[in-house]
Amino acid sequence: MNGTLSDVGEFALVDRITTNLVKGPQVSLGPGDDAAVMSVDTALVVSTDVMNENVHFRNDWASPTDVGHRCVAGAVADIEAMGAVPTAVLIALSAPKETETAWLDKFMQGVRDECDLAHVCLVGGDLSSGVCITVAVTALGETRGKPVIKRDSAKPGDAVAYKGRLGWAAAGLAVLSRGFRSPRAVVSAYQRPQVPYGAGAEAGRHGATSLTDVSDGLVADLGHIAHASAVVIDLDSGCLPIAEPMEAVAHATGRNPLDFLLAGGEDHALVATFPFGQVPQTWTVIGRVQDLKGRDPAILIDGVEWLGAQGWTHF
Repeated sequence: MNGTLSDVGEFALVDRITTNLVKGPQVSLGPGDDAAVMSVDTALVVSTDVMNENVHFRNDWASPTDVGHRCVAGAVADIEAMGAVPTAVLIALSAPKETETAWLDKFMQGVRDECDLAHVCLVGGDLSSGVCITVAVTALGETRGKPVIKRDSAKPGDAVAYKGRLGWAAAGLAVLSRGFRSPRAVVSAYQRPQVPYGAGAEAGRHGATSLTDVSDGLVADLGHIAHASAVVIDLDSGCLPIAEPMEAVAHATGRNPLDFLLAGGEDHALVATFPFGQVPQTWTVIGRVQDLKGRDPAILIDGVEWLGAQGWTHF
């Protein structure tokens, strides 16, 4: 049945969402009861992420399928950022009653496809009416006997390295903000982040001392590590890859392409500190951790404190 969410009704919509969901080995009971039931034999890692229409996405910039991808990717990236193995997500969705069921169907296709990419199961959630579309995703993961990787253990002498993409989504947002749709590569990067799934556990296997995902911007997110660990992090601008589409957007908009790399979020790359010589081959080294030497914790670029764009903040 097509029409609006109000036409179909809550329980029929829930059935529509949960039909033929894949149930992973940890899931004893999936959607359909008051709560899901999962078996956990190790420490449980939990994170919640919220996306609001016209704050985190616009329907004229991202399709419903894109929104489904984005909400799962952003939440699961937080589990990866603890060095854990993602296992499941729960999604709470509120939307205006007049929202077309076609929007919900396409949104759920994006959710299911991103769950497949992340190797997680959708085990439950909630559905409600609201004045705008809001999506809240709770992501679950397991440590599987390994310690979580926090922000407070970076050591002077550590290498700083990342895996994934940096600055692409920010360049895409700059393009969309000016009413354009090209270069297509950066627009697509904004619409559907490419989280380096599995990289969190990989970082753990190689002895990462600290780890986070780049959701608010490289400077902002590494800043959390610098302050939590009481260190200075010095990045080498020559190691930051400025891709051709990003260069083109910077030229067209009169911006420094480093702004996209250093202050752009939503690519959800993982960035970590590793003891010297232990960086995985699939990661790119971009800097070093230094002792404070009487200074405050800070992010330096080529030895100088970065005073440019700092990244996203809600308030």
